[in-house]
Amino acid sequence: MVAVFLTGIAAGTINTVVGSGTLITFPTLLAFGVPPVTANVSNTIGLVPGTFTGAVGYRRELAGQRRRMLSLGVAGFLGGLAGALLLLGLPDAAFRTIVPVLIGIGCLLVLLQPVVDRVAPRPHTRDTTQRVPVWVWVLVLMVGVYGGYFGAAQGVLLIGILGLGIHDSLQRLNGLKNVLAGLVNAVAAVVFIAVAEVDWVVVALIAGGSVIGGLLGATVGRRLPQLALRLFIVAVGATALVTFLVTS
Repeated sequence: MVAVFLTGIAAGTINTVVGSGTLITFPTLLAFGVPPVTANVSNTIGLVPGTFTGAVGYRRELAGQRRRMLSLGVAGFLGGLAGALLLLGLPDAAFRTIVPVLIGIGCLLVLLQPVVDRVAPRPHTRDTTQRVPVWVWVLVLMVGVYGGYFGAAQGVLLIGILGLGIHDSLQRLNGLKNVLAGLVNAVAAVVFIAVAEVDWVVVALIAGGSVIGGLLGATVGRRLPQLALRLFIVAVGATALVTFLVTS
């Protein structure tokens, strides 16, 4: 219980700063014998409070982005709903096949994020009047499907897309990313609560930790060495991949 709670704190912090917290909580739950689908469902529900405390911590950066949040929020809502239903509709065998691929992609995205940052310039000027490009809306919808289904590195995907399509500072786009990721997780969580098997002890532990982590991520988390944080996430993700393949 202590280990799950601590990973909740770590995940809440990392989700706010980078966006790969599931790569820490999910393998921890697997290591303690929680079935994969139940672990994914319970983890998604538990991380919701942390994503919203992280978004609250970025409230200054969110000023003037109401139009973007409303537009892209629709895409995130629809994508999260579709992803959650996809998880529940596919058999467990499909989940066991797909998840290792998703974990591998998540680790790769974390490693490649610096490359994305260099390719996608983010000027320090605000352009709150810019309309969201259609292709950005479509890609956010697709990431929402992915987030509702599993969600590891969802934030990395979102920040890469937003940085390519919206001209604004990284910190403001990170605040927008936190809102969208929180919305996707919340929609999926509602579906899971209604129809899926949930481990409520796991949910409570991760939720309590993620709330603390979300606040930490919005305050001191941004001061952490990015390289060390990135390597840590990849190491945990690689462990998750090996663990999942061995136990499957």
